[in-house]
Amino acid sequence: MIRFDGGGDILNHLIKGEGADIIFLHGWGGSIASFKGAFDVFSQKYRCAILDFYGFGESELPRVLTLDDYANAVEEIIEYYQMKDVVLVGHSFGGRVAMLLAARTDNIKSIVLVDSAGLRPRFSIKKSIRKLTYKLKKSLKMDTSKCGSPDYRALSGDMRETFKNVVNFYLDDYLKDIKCDCLIVWGKKDKDTPPYMARRLKRGIYNSGLIFLQGGHYSYIDCYKSFLAILDSYFNSVCK
Repeated sequence: MIRFDGGGDILNHLIKGEGADIIFLHGWGGSIASFKGAFDVFSQKYRCAILDFYGFGESELPRVLTLDDYANAVEEIIEYYQMKDVVLVGHSFGGRVAMLLAARTDNIKSIVLVDSAGLRPRFSIKKSIRKLTYKLKKSLKMDTSKCGSPDYRALSGDMRETFKNVVNFYLDDYLKDIKCDCLIVWGKKDKDTPPYMARRLKRGIYNSGLIFLQGGHYSYIDCYKSFLAILDSYFNSVCK
């Protein structure tokens, strides 16, 4: 493992191989291990990098961060290793980072969004009631420890504030700025980021294609062999 000092913060990552540059970005709660299998396969043909985002794996959270901070960390790795025409593969939270980078820089050749988070969800009566309940309890100084998602309740301190910054940053308005190629890979049974989000991404990103897999939010694990075959074919077409 390489400890990368990006802007004074230590980012744990691994880089291996030669050729076109590919970076794998794990989801919230994940780590280098999330894409280690794909990394081992494709680093035989390309120069691949995987990382522990700040607050995960062996990368400490230096302070309260925003989505821009996470994107900056990936961009620092790209600049440090002088990567060109980078392909980003992001699952869930990693997809958020990939979309933001693709929207704001010309050095991204392609992105692969795997059950990606980042779009504003549809209106939900249940969610609206939960939000109103939380606000009411907070205003009345009642116990709110059982409010929020399981991910939110499991966090505290700077990590909880970072989580709030990330999940409340929606990328719907950024889709039009993504000019690079985009492959969208999604689980048909995904309940965390439902399939309607995949179709919305397809409509919003001009140069995009959509493939559905059998499986849920971790479709790249549920259908591992199919996912590798899809990536292999896609990389062969864009990594030239």
